[in-house]
Amino acid sequence: MMLEQTREQIERFQRIARWFEQLAPDSLTKIESIYAKHARFVDPFNDLQGIESVRQVFEHMFKTLDDSRFLVTRIASTGPLGFMTWTFSFSCRGRAQSIEGCTQFELNDEGLITLHLDYWDAAKQVYEQIPILGSVLKMLRRKLSLPATVK
Repeated sequence: MMLEQTREQIERFQRIARWFEQLAPDSLTKIESIYAKHARFVDPFNDLQGIESVRQVFEHMFKTLDDSRFLVTRIASTGPLGFMTWTFSFSCRGRAQSIEGCTQFELNDEGLITLHLDYWDAAKQVYEQIPILGSVLKMLRRKLSLPATVK
């Protein structure tokens, strides 16, 4: 099934990308202009329903991480379905870090997000950074990966 892409739909996803790149604690007061009331938010740590829960995810992010910011690197969309690749940079306990990922969005007729589904490798980009657990995961990754001689 081929969905037709309108200029308005492209602009909606560009507006969403700008909102994420400018995301700050005070911009959460405008979250209703981005997310639908009953939006679903899914990432490696959360599976939540409702705009207040989405707001709490971002509030928690700003409370627990310093210098949080998103850089949207690519947008692809067709009809109400869109994907954005991004780099999330932050500092935790004085250590600068970044996570690369992709988000799938579905929009309603008003252009508001009804589904926010994050894809990123929590094991490699978070858990492997934790002492002991990281060593175990790295060993497991080496064991399960294709041998270097084959690559």
